[in-house]
Amino acid sequence: MAKRKVQDETEEQGTRLGEFGSAILQIAEEKGIAKSVIIETIEAALSAAYKKDYGKRGQRIRAEFNEVGGDTKFFLIKDVVDETLREFVEGEDEEDEGRDDEQMVEGEEKLPRYNPERDMLLDEAKKIKKDAKIGDIIEIELEPQTEYGRVAAQTAKQVIIQRIREAERDSMFQEYKGKEGEVVSGTVQRIEGRNTYIDLGKSVGVLFPQEQVQGEMLRMGQRVKVYLYKVESDPKGPGITLSRTHPDMVRRLFELEVPEIFAGTVEIKSIAREAGSRTKLAVFSEEEGIDPIGSCVGQKGTRVQAVIEELGGEKIDIIEWNEKPEKFIAAAISPAKVVKVTLNEDRKEAKVSVPEDQLSLAIGKQGQNVRLAAKLTGWKIDVIGVAAKVAETEESEETPVVAEEITEVQEVKEETKTKKAVVKKEKKTAKKK
Repeated sequence: MAKRKVQDETEEQGTRLGEFGSAILQIAEEKGIAKSVIIETIEAALSAAYKKDYGKRGQRIRAEFNEVGGDTKFFLIKDVVDETLREFVEGEDEEDEGRDDEQMVEGEEKLPRYNPERDMLLDEAKKIKKDAKIGDIIEIELEPQTEYGRVAAQTAKQVIIQRIREAERDSMFQEYKGKEGEVVSGTVQRIEGRNTYIDLGKSVGVLFPQEQVQGEMLRMGQRVKVYLYKVESDPKGPGITLSRTHPDMVRRLFELEVPEIFAGTVEIKSIAREAGSRTKLAVFSEEEGIDPIGSCVGQKGTRVQAVIEELGGEKIDIIEWNEKPEKFIAAAISPAKVVKVTLNEDRKEAKVSVPEDQLSLAIGKQGQNVRLAAKLTGWKIDVIGVAAKVAETEESEETPVVAEEITEVQEVKEETKTKKAVVKKEKKTAKKK
């Protein structure tokens, strides 16, 4: 019977400790905090409660919590000091004041006063630890206590709440700081004035008016993708600034939709964006057999259409990057056809000649097309309209070559036909004979 009782008691103790350990793990998972941090928090709370009921003013008490056994040990911490580290005062207050004035006149730093609750002389320390020396820390084990008053329990509770909040805030800051510059999904939580607050899961980010797309209406509870622009440390939690106008948001969305960009086979060289209206994207691939524009567009435009829908119908022009500035600038002016590009490399200026009937198309609505092309290429672009006759003469310089080639091909074809006919006739006559 005695053996069975002991066995039952150990089983109950094991299940109780298992529940306590599982509770610590559950808090760690929910708050995103390491298990060691929670145990340190519990030890700090227990030491504060012990000092409140059983300690003295000025004492430093350390608690050592055993998560396996569930018991706690308490230690009084003292520093081993001498006259060089502490000031020993035995006189009256008037003498102390006179000494303080003398030290302030001399400009010397005042030593901290000796406190028997925190400090210990070398002779006393050697009684506890034989090899003790000046500067060591001596820990004296105290009598463990299990009963605490209401004030001590409240103190422990406040310590635990405060420490866990601080640890949770630090954990969230480190998590979102690592995601800075990425696109994350969130839900519109509330709209206050012109600021929109997005629930990101563990924290809430804010979309300021300058980071919102003009004319875009977000609804409460709407699921949106946002660019994590900036993360700052704040006493109330990580200050997360979000954006839907940043050019890198387009880059990140294409990385999510286009595997070639994510893998690095297709590279986005530059982006020019006017949020909510139009974006120009220059892409390039060094690998043979890969079409960078086709990779971004996708089959029947599925990939680029997904990005356009996420950006609220914003138009996207995808052009191929070229190391030659003339060809790159000519492609950036698309959809207008370019007749000629003249460069001034010293000033980094480019004069682009286009047919007069496509001058408005090259400039774009309110100069948007040429403005985005200038941002994309990094060149100052002036668009000039050319008369139709000049454009035809420039084009006609290449046409005679093409005509000559065509006539030559036709002559060769006719010669081959005649030769074949002669051969057939000769065969027929040979058979008749």
